[in-house]
Amino acid sequence: MSGVELAIQNLTSPMVLFFALGAFAALVRSDLTIPEAVAKTLALYLMLSIGFKGGVEVAKSGIDATMVLTIAASIVLSFAIPVIGYTLLRATTRLSAVDAAAVSAHYGSISIVTFVAATEVVRSLGLTFEGYLIAVAAVMETPAIVSALLLARRGSRQEGGKTDEGESMPALLREVAFNGSVVMLVGSFVIGWISGERGMAMIAPFVVDPFRGILCLFLLDMGLVAGRGLRQSGKVLTPPALAFGIYFPLISATLAGLFCLMLDLSVGGAALLITLAASASYIAVPAAMRLALPQANPALYLSLSLGVTFPFNLTLGIPLYVWMAETVAG
Repeated sequence: MSGVELAIQNLTSPMVLFFALGAFAALVRSDLTIPEAVAKTLALYLMLSIGFKGGVEVAKSGIDATMVLTIAASIVLSFAIPVIGYTLLRATTRLSAVDAAAVSAHYGSISIVTFVAATEVVRSLGLTFEGYLIAVAAVMETPAIVSALLLARRGSRQEGGKTDEGESMPALLREVAFNGSVVMLVGSFVIGWISGERGMAMIAPFVVDPFRGILCLFLLDMGLVAGRGLRQSGKVLTPPALAFGIYFPLISATLAGLFCLMLDLSVGGAALLITLAASASYIAVPAAMRLALPQANPALYLSLSLGVTFPFNLTLGIPLYVWMAETVAG
């Protein structure tokens, strides 16, 4: 299937269309809302389902050298991507060192919702992927934050300022490692790994059958959030920053594609690793930045990650990343 056909198929999928509906409702100021408690429940369900299924897959296939190498590669990617992003932001925008570091942290970390959407696209194409990529997703949360904090400290000293971090590094790492989404994702992965196919047979009607419908409802809420953010982001999203939110995921995806050339991943697995590298966090990292870099502008990094990069990846990026995976791993 060509890249254009993949893009058309993805754009007309229920997931993308429900996201578009939410964004449209927010932009026209509709009173359509999803209660925050419901949205959190939907997010927890998605984490539980995707983590559990990944653990079951690892129980079936076992641990091998490719898994270890892939996790190592993901750590390198998560640490290196913020350095590249920070350098580009400082060269092309007027962002301060702290703001550039905070934005770059989001792009080195991952969007689990983008990952979940990509798994559905991969499955719809009849492709399989390695279950341990769930563990890869969890591993990629933290290195980007560490990298960005080091960049912020260095850049702030060069500007003659202070970063005034709100938390020490150990406290911050603990906050990230025990973030609710990470705990649910890793915990359900371990449970799926322990219980294996027997456990899957017991709860398949809960973790498999309702998954796509709940994902559509969650993406409707994400569309509402993104649309509201775009309505309010005109003052902070300059053209160079806006462009960064679109072109930088392609740079990260290309870097991950080069790593895939050295890894023995399936086409589906390569597509998901590329998607992880190209995605931008809007859950764990914003919470970490509020603690570690409180002077960074949340309107800037949230508008970019959730209002620009997330819609781009959901509509056009994922089909492109699948095509890249077919090129490097096919």
